Amino acid sequence: MNALSWGLLGAAAVAAVADWIAVWRRPTATERVLKPLVVVLLVVAALALDPADGAQRAWFVAALVLSLAGDVLLLPTVDRFVPGLASFLLAHVAYVAGFAVAGAEVRPGLAVLVLLVPVAVRVVTAVARSDRALVVPVGVYIAVIATMVGFAIGHGDALGIAGALTFAASDSILALDRFDRHRRWMPTAVMVTYHVAQALLVASLVP
Repeated sequence: MNALSWGLLGAAAVAAVADWIAVWRRPTATERVLKPLVVVLLVVAALALDPADGAQRAWFVAALVLSLAGDVLLLPTVDRFVPGLASFLLAHVAYVAGFAVAGAEVRPGLAVLVLLVPVAVRVVTAVARSDRALVVPVGVYIAVIATMVGFAIGHGDALGIAGALTFAASDSILALDRFDRHRRWMPTAVMVTYHVAQALLVASLVP
């Protein structure tokens, strides 16, 4: 990790904390700027660092750009859930490709995915009660993010594994907040886990 990438990660951290505060205080115009700004800074940080694998970095940057699109689509003032879901689904596919080109072995990760089944069942059940038309898209999304977690575990890098699991936690909280029962802390928890996950995935690129 060079000085520039450290500085960009630090700037992303400052923007992220400011965004968490904005979300806790309820959606504001500030959030519309801060939420995408965090991911923009992470994109530049990923491009500035010296990666262990250049192809993996390229896929991770693609994943971050797709996440940025999803961030904008899921802003409260935009609220395009299905297109946002599609953007993040493609982001997870890009992360899977990144772990794959870096030599991830699938079998070790798939064994651990059994632990995610109870969460997946709860999320799908909540979606079915709220909007049955979304059951299939959400089910596909869960399968893709579970695959991403499996590939991260199969890759074996501790930061990558932590990032993938934290991303899964963020998406689970988001789904339960939207389709099950809203709680005051959930939107902030979604953003905290989301930003931490993305930062960990970027940091995992460093040898």
